[in-house]
Amino acid sequence: MYKFMDPKIDTFDQFNLSEPLRLAIEESGLRSTTPIQIRTIPLLLAGRDVVGQAQTGTGKTAAFALPILQRLDINHRAVQGLILTPTRELGIQVAEAFHTYGKHLGGVRILPVYGGQPIQQQIRRLQSGVHLVVGTPGRIMDHLRRKTLDLGSLKMVVLDEADEMLRMGFIEDVEWILSQAPEGRQTALFSATIPQEIRRIAERYLTDPVGIEIEHKTLTVPTIEQRYLIVSEQQKVEALTHILETEADPGEAILIFASTKIGTAELAEKLQARGYAAEAMHGDMNQAQRESVVRRLRDGQLEIVVATDVAARGWDVERIGLVVNYDIPYDTESYVHRIGRTGRAGRTGSALLFVTPRQKRMMREIERYTGQSIQPVKMPTRADVAARRIALFKERILNTLEEEELELYLNLVEDLSVESGRDMAEIAAATARLARGDKPLEVIVEPIPEDVGPKDEGMVRLFIDAGRTSGIRPSDIVGAIANEADVPGQAIGAIDIYDRFSFVDVPAKYLHQVLDRMSGATIRSRDAKIRIATPKEGTATPWKREKQKNKRFKPRAGKKLRNR
Repeated sequence: MYKFMDPKIDTFDQFNLSEPLRLAIEESGLRSTTPIQIRTIPLLLAGRDVVGQAQTGTGKTAAFALPILQRLDINHRAVQGLILTPTRELGIQVAEAFHTYGKHLGGVRILPVYGGQPIQQQIRRLQSGVHLVVGTPGRIMDHLRRKTLDLGSLKMVVLDEADEMLRMGFIEDVEWILSQAPEGRQTALFSATIPQEIRRIAERYLTDPVGIEIEHKTLTVPTIEQRYLIVSEQQKVEALTHILETEADPGEAILIFASTKIGTAELAEKLQARGYAAEAMHGDMNQAQRESVVRRLRDGQLEIVVATDVAARGWDVERIGLVVNYDIPYDTESYVHRIGRTGRAGRTGSALLFVTPRQKRMMREIERYTGQSIQPVKMPTRADVAARRIALFKERILNTLEEEELELYLNLVEDLSVESGRDMAEIAAATARLARGDKPLEVIVEPIPEDVGPKDEGMVRLFIDAGRTSGIRPSDIVGAIANEADVPGQAIGAIDIYDRFSFVDVPAKYLHQVLDRMSGATIRSRDAKIRIATPKEGTATPWKREKQKNKRFKPRAGKKLRNR
């Protein structure tokens, strides 16, 4: 099935890309090509179909984004490229990459399409005309069935992380979408593994594809202590504040990575409001502004820089003691570049990775890539924060005793003691309180649970008013809840599907999230109301449930499936 090629290309200049693309590549900080880019870009530019076997984080996004942008007709505002991704997070990342590489092309329009976003908003964008659509299979199918997405001008389809789409139960949807794409379009499939189902799709829907397999190499970073903290998106700011309180060492700087320029600015503002000397650094800043931030960090005028990957490339500050991955990178090489900012000049360093429950898979990819395990840590408690403040304050006092001339102050304390009749220890305590100013030793923020990881809080049974007669399958329910409501697929429990309705068990902690975000959502392109099942529904036998819904229903065994 496959033909293997190994072109002798090692720089982006050898791809003969347009000047706007070369400029964007240079500005993005890409300095050298990766093996998947070296082998894939010439083939896609030549119009060949490709099956690329490569791990997450090998640079495959640029491998297909650059050829698509090179062949794009900007003057024809119609969908020319379709990229399917298993999750909204990856879809957003891919769309951002297209924006980065295509920013000098003159008005390229890219639309990320996924659940959890009002479909009417997406329809309006599609009607106004877009060049590229990046999306999850379920929402792409929805638009195709509504005829709001026209593939008549499609030049190229990309299946990104095909094995993950297979694992999530989307592979039938992917095949249906490919069957709707026009003949003669170019197709590229990327997957970390090539199981039989993926091989079958390649044989059926790709034309004489060239196979590319990238050998996976591990990369170690032995001088850096790597740790991770399970935390929800809503808890990140307070979690970061507690980490800074307990781990920031005087004299050392902290580098925090966020995924977007807006995210860096917002986080820097929140840290400034909490009293930290923090600044944002992102790609929209000119070189002089970036150099100013780096200079102040080196000089000790800044404690913290919140940066994007692009902005932090190419600068070196030895005094960085801690790197915090506030947003997990979707590129394993970016992770290594990030944490490599600490542990410079023979010093040890520390790196902390914030991981939401649904991002554990990406963390495992990082561990495989680096060849090292990332150790879990618990959230610092309020008591930990208070103890750290007291320890640092004691250290400041002792250093002052060792280094400063205090005779004048001793005389002042003695005079106060005599004049007021108060004990000298009380006067010293009052002086210490004045020295602390507006930052008390006790912690006044709201408490955060020590363990913010997912807990088994029991399951809640939900009723969905759609079943077999609507073509509903277990994968449709799992995909809808996972993508619309941000619930990890593996957390979804038992699924019962009957003719006119279905039941699904979800963890109690996600209940309100599912009900809120699934309101108005669709499953297999039809409106599906979802609510908590009543006790009578939840405990009735399958036949009684059907009979309650339709008096004339003939008994039929229900199909009980458990999501895996």
